[in-house]
Amino acid sequence: MKDAFHNLNAKRSTTLHPYSSSGASVVAIDNKIEQAMDLVKSHLMYAVREEVEVLKEQIKELIEKNNQLEQENTLLKTLASPEQLAQFQAQLQTSSSPASSQPQGTTQQPSQPASQGSGPSA
Repeated sequence: MKDAFHNLNAKRSTTLHPYSSSGASVVAIDNKIEQAMDLVKSHLMYAVREEVEVLKEQIKELIEKNNQLEQENTLLKTLASPEQLAQFQAQLQTSSSPASSQPQGTTQQPSQPASQGSGPSA
């Protein structure tokens, strides 16, 4: 009985011992898996960093474009007559209703004087 117990412990220590032949292959496989996971992680981190840089650049461009459009909008509001502003507000209200099929900006242009129609459009 004592010999059977000793043989069982010997088998366990052989399979669990990291320097045995089967234990060494398990450790080698674990190391390769860990290296592969590190490689995948580094590739993912690189891709994420690149994407973050692209998105930062797009955000910067959009902020600049937004600032430009806000300046144009302010300028156009100062140049527009009160009647034109009222007409534009009415047009916005009708274009936001689902029944309206007229594209925005088509009714305002004919009523503008020629001097204001040559400026930048928003």
